[in-house]
Amino acid sequence: MAEELRWALIVISVFVIGGLLIHGLWSVRKKDNPEVTQQDRVEPNEPTPSVEDTPEPVVQERDEPEFGDLSFSAENDQRELEPEIEQQPVEEEQPSEVESVTDEPQQEVQPTDFIIVHLQMPEGLSMEGSQLLPAVNMLGFKYSEEGFFNRHLDPAGTGPVLFRLVNMYNPGTFDIDNMEQFSTAGVSLFMTLPCEGDGLSAFNMLHSAAKKLADEFGATILNSNREEMTVDSVREYVEKVRSFSA
Repeated sequence: MAEELRWALIVISVFVIGGLLIHGLWSVRKKDNPEVTQQDRVEPNEPTPSVEDTPEPVVQERDEPEFGDLSFSAENDQRELEPEIEQQPVEEEQPSEVESVTDEPQQEVQPTDFIIVHLQMPEGLSMEGSQLLPAVNMLGFKYSEEGFFNRHLDPAGTGPVLFRLVNMYNPGTFDIDNMEQFSTAGVSLFMTLPCEGDGLSAFNMLHSAAKKLADEFGATILNSNREEMTVDSVREYVEKVRSFSA
């Protein structure tokens, strides 16, 4: 029994010693050929930096150059438009000069003052359109497209307008097609100064028409301040007309 145990230990020792010898020889060979092992380690690592390097230029080409070029091109476009914008006011100066020239004759025709006479009905009463229309027609007024009644130099309705009759209340116009249903608490007569033709003659016609309408409807004649017309008010109007007729 002891003999068998001794042989078993010898066999095990032989296997252990053999394994150690084989491991030692493999380690010696590994140290003698370090380049091969390093290459084996480097080869799988080489594609890694190449893969990391390739996306970097792709990312730069997709983002930085494109957005950068667009921003700069937009700035260049704005800079190119700036001189054109600066030139626009220069081009507009020419029509402005023409307008200033054309405004000169217009200023001579434009009115600089007014003569206004109001006809106010007593409280609770009104002028009925069915009565107002024939009354103004008898005084030589002609209905205009603007909705007013105009008194022309020629009673037939031709020539320049001397003065007008308007509704004293909003909207200030008359609806000629519905005069039967129309009513108002007052009307106004006004003329512009300077006036076409004889200003004093036109004012006398306006004042006469106001008095006839006031008698027709029982209205009160008021001046431009809506105060009752007096002899002094009439004189002030006459002096104003004369100042523009001189």
